[in-house]
Amino acid sequence: MAEKTVSYLKMKSTGAQNLGNIEVAPEVLEIIASIAATDIEGVASMRGNFASGVVERLGKKVLGKGVKTELTEGGLMIDVFCVVNYGVSIPQTAQKIQEQVRQTLETMTSLQTQEVNVHITGVQFETAPHIE
Repeated sequence: MAEKTVSYLKMKSTGAQNLGNIEVAPEVLEIIASIAATDIEGVASMRGNFASGVVERLGKKVLGKGVKTELTEGGLMIDVFCVVNYGVSIPQTAQKIQEQVRQTLETMTSLQTQEVNVHITGVQFETAPHIE
């Protein structure tokens, strides 16, 4: 079984005393972004993959589902994959997701995001649509 290599995001501590380095795992950033996105009205769910679907069926909640992070020389890039409720304005909802994810990450980690890309992967209906 192949092990996933974790590349920690390293920051210097700020304040009156330099107490050392701070390392943040990419999974932490994914969890923060995922929770921030699901707080937006109109977001039905986050898109997961096959593995997260199996884990959720076993009863464990996957918090970082639907978010991909990438640290480049230009900064932090976030991709958010979500399903929206039928009837909401997709452009307005996507913009709210971008703003919320950017603000939450900056507040919690002091990291500036270069991009927050929102991918709407589906629309959820309250009831099954009637097709004739």
